[in-house]
Amino acid sequence: MSEHTPTPKLVTEHAEAIPGYSYGTAEAATSPLTLEDLERLKAVVGLTKDDEDALVEAAGVLVDQADDMVTAYRRRLGEMPFMRPYFGHPDGSPNPEYGAASQPRFDRFIIDACTRPLDQDWLNYQQEIGLRHTRAKKNVTDHADSADHIPMRYLLAFTAVVIATAREYLGATGASPEQVDRMHAAFTKSVMLHVTVWTRPYVDAAEW
Repeated sequence: MSEHTPTPKLVTEHAEAIPGYSYGTAEAATSPLTLEDLERLKAVVGLTKDDEDALVEAAGVLVDQADDMVTAYRRRLGEMPFMRPYFGHPDGSPNPEYGAASQPRFDRFIIDACTRPLDQDWLNYQQEIGLRHTRAKKNVTDHADSADHIPMRYLLAFTAVVIATAREYLGATGASPEQVDRMHAAFTKSVMLHVTVWTRPYVDAAEW
């Protein structure tokens, strides 16, 4: 792990002021999924009340490290030239303005994955995030100049990195191995639930 940089207070304490963060507002998309759909997905991913309690514990560990985590993700993606056009310019050259604009929302995802209730506002914002990965809304929020679509295969594949690396961060403040296992299992289920819903805008209802 690299040198620690505390997550900005804009992210931890004033999420409503993050540019483009439309959670719980009319600016977020309306999800085509129902709360029944959500309950079925929770059942399939195996998210339990014990997991929800463990996510609260995980939030206590990860909130201050969210910016570190996202910076590490982006560093890893930047090491792959074929991924650079999706968060840089279309030719793969750096786009620091886009990175600076989108990082607080990405940071906030780490926190939301541990703290947000799974309700209609949650469904709506996950639909919004999914759309922002596709041609429907990619680059619109930040008026960015980058590739206009992130292929679903990369969205799914990078989920493994988010999940696998979380264990190190969850153990960074001295939790026991058993506590880390419990928090990591819950975080894994939460991330998988989020990413599954993000894929909805990529395919039609019958295929999804």
